[in-house]
Amino acid sequence: MLDDTLKSQLQQYLGMLREPIRLIASLDDSSASAEMRELLTVIAGLSEQVHFDDSGDDARKPSFVVAREGQTHGVRFAAIPLGHEFTSLVLALLWTGGHPPKVEPEVIEQIRALEVDAEFEVYMSLSCHNCPDVVQAATLMAVLNPRIRTTVIDGALYQAEVEARNVLAVPLTYMNGQVFGSGRMTVEEMLAKLDTSSDAREAAKLDAKEPYDVLIVGGGPAGAAAAVYAARKGIRVGVAAERMGGQVNDTMAIENYISVLETDGPKFAAALEAQVRHYGVDIMNLQQAQSLQPADDDGLHTVHMANGGRLQARSVILSTGARWRNINVPGEAEYKNRGVAYCPHCDGPLFKGKRVAVIGGGNSGVEAAIDLAGVVAHVSLVEFAEQLKADAVLVAKLKSLPNVDIHVNAQTTEITGDGKQVNGLTYQDRASGESHHIALQGVFVQIGLVPNTEWLGEAVARNRFGEIVVDAKAQTNVPGVFAAGDCTTVPYKQIVISAGDGAKAALSAFDHLIRQTAPAVAAAA
Repeated sequence: MLDDTLKSQLQQYLGMLREPIRLIASLDDSSASAEMRELLTVIAGLSEQVHFDDSGDDARKPSFVVAREGQTHGVRFAAIPLGHEFTSLVLALLWTGGHPPKVEPEVIEQIRALEVDAEFEVYMSLSCHNCPDVVQAATLMAVLNPRIRTTVIDGALYQAEVEARNVLAVPLTYMNGQVFGSGRMTVEEMLAKLDTSSDAREAAKLDAKEPYDVLIVGGGPAGAAAAVYAARKGIRVGVAAERMGGQVNDTMAIENYISVLETDGPKFAAALEAQVRHYGVDIMNLQQAQSLQPADDDGLHTVHMANGGRLQARSVILSTGARWRNINVPGEAEYKNRGVAYCPHCDGPLFKGKRVAVIGGGNSGVEAAIDLAGVVAHVSLVEFAEQLKADAVLVAKLKSLPNVDIHVNAQTTEITGDGKQVNGLTYQDRASGESHHIALQGVFVQIGLVPNTEWLGEAVARNRFGEIVVDAKAQTNVPGVFAAGDCTTVPYKQIVISAGDGAKAALSAFDHLIRQTAPAVAAAA
């Protein structure tokens, strides 16, 4: 179960425990319980600070609680947390045993100060790369605040429970029996939902900040590269982002970023943030921009935020990225997270043995179909164009799979359901005009991106697709306002291109600043 390398690493981590902990298991005669017993026995054997106890009697069997010695409550895993969740298990052990979390002190204090009784249930899958963020956030809150309890549930292990609750996308978080959040959430995002007074405090913090030389709106590859290049000029730089890393956080495998042979989205996003912080950039995470007011008489651009705060700067770089495009047919919105999904890596295991469709014949769609074909019973790929647009090697692989049907020149017209969950997809043959219906339980939408630029209104020029119009130097039509990455008219939406554009925008912004009369920039230059 754990190879020698993992055991050695885990033993080193357990050496950091400051207090003894107990693993209290609730087991039955199932093979999963035997597997859990084996795992917990191995862990307990690696440290004298860890004790295994099989006296638990929770309704969910198998499951176990990570508790402080002398206590019976703590974080519960209704799962065998390997795969992507092994790190979550290690952190639960360390935090429960008194090892301090690597979280900002104000976040820790905010968690401890919460006056709310919360029972979190986090549904996840071991192959989901977005799930650990939610699992670890809910775990930390339960460790730090005795009024909060957390149970982590593997949907594949508790399939009957998942079906009863109609869980068709992970991560899905319940609080006190009601849906609390769907999709990836950080501890800061969970706190923002629980602490209703946080918006006013955040707005006051933003209002109190001095103007920046460069303010970057968006924290993906373009925003991070812009921040690094601008900060290296010795000027005052700020980044306001909804989430550092942007959509990269939702990418499973990255194998085409030059000099990085292979990584995954969350690791890449963490590396981006680490490098930005290394240069002393003021990062303002979980900040949603609401409007842009171009420079006034004093030469300051103003970005108004959704929480009521505002930020000012002598130059602005817009790098707000893009999001998955919706198919916009009847049934899509109604059955989102009830059979309609956008991440095959996260939600694919929930459809094990079922029939699903993938909408989209580009690289993303074909890769999704190949991935799903190894998990589900059958995949129907539906593509609007007359032929698949994916790379030839991917198309060849797809066509070699026995449980995949391909429908080209097919326009999806409706996603159908029974009121509770998806039960089919209807498409029209564009050549004959005939309508066809496919009976299935899941639909994965993979048809491209939409730029996150609606908030700009008429502040800068955008094309008919909503992309910010930029020139070869990343300049918009507004002096002092630049843009980079997937939100712009630059073709080929790729991480490496976004990073290069971010660097270009920062250099252009600095060139703009040194030609102005701002004292701070003149001194820095």
